[in-house]
Amino acid sequence: MKHDLEYQLCKPEVGVYECEIHLKFRMIEEKDAMGDRESLLEMLIDAFSSGIDDYMEPIQISVDAQEVPDVEASPQMRRRLIRLRNSKDMI
Repeated sequence: MKHDLEYQLCKPEVGVYECEIHLKFRMIEEKDAMGDRESLLEMLIDAFSSGIDDYMEPIQISVDAQEVPDVEASPQMRRRLIRLRNSKDMI
């Protein structure tokens, strides 16, 4: 109950961010899986987010996130942002 009260008193602020991620890693995988370009990115992100194991070796990781003015977002994203900011139950 105390957590709910703290959440209501400290409503998080939201903004628009431009994010850039560079991942370079080696992994052991079936050759057929690497040929399907449409699902390749999803598979690689899933493998990386699952954590380092005996089949994956990270080489280089770089993450950058910069807040950008709201006007640089698409109209759809700006509408969603306004809804979030106006919402009483913002998640």
